[in-house]
Amino acid sequence: MKILPLSPTVSKYLQSHNLIKKYKKQVKLLEEDMHYPSLNVELLEPKVNRIYSFRLDIKYRTLFIFRDDLNAIEILSITKHYQ
Repeated sequence: MKILPLSPTVSKYLQSHNLIKKYKKQVKLLEEDMHYPSLNVELLEPKVNRIYSFRLDIKYRTLFIFRDDLNAIEILSITKHYQ
């Protein structure tokens, strides 16, 4: 499944937090195999919203949705992940 281009806001966040290399690595894994263990893909609550996340690294997660109309994934944001 293809990944849609990032919004300027998300791109800026990646750059300002030095996450571009990690993002590219994880997105490549997501495109090849969404169930790859290191991604730790999760459907977030409330599940009816159909927002998913995957692990960028131990500190950051990427929120995304499936765009069925485009047969693609749209990255919504990158957030800090607190456990």
